[in-house]
Amino acid sequence: MNIGQSYFWAFIVGGLWCVLAQLTVDLSGMTPAHVMVAFVSLGAILSGLGLYQPLVALGGAGASVPLPGFGHALVTGITQQMEDKGTLFGLFSGGLSATAIGISAAVVFGYLMAILFTPRGKR
Repeated sequence: MNIGQSYFWAFIVGGLWCVLAQLTVDLSGMTPAHVMVAFVSLGAILSGLGLYQPLVALGGAGASVPLPGFGHALVTGITQQMEDKGTLFGLFSGGLSATAIGISAAVVFGYLMAILFTPRGKR
């Protein structure tokens, strides 16, 4: 697949996840926080069933960057650690080691935003 096709499929797959999330918020009455948890869980379930990796192979960053991709990364890390170590330690450490950069970035940028900006109360 050439670079243009890679960009196209990343845009399509990522865009479809976004459309699905927006429709879920609009039609179900779920809060964005509930949708976030549901999509991470959906990504983990699809990954556990072996259905998410083909989507990552097709969509690249369009599948690995959105919220279901985080669930996929958690399950992938857990299964890798379980295969390598074969203990319950891998169950707890695998997901964290696979997603450490994303978790670290969220904490660091959240902290920076809290320092740089003053929140306003609801009007």
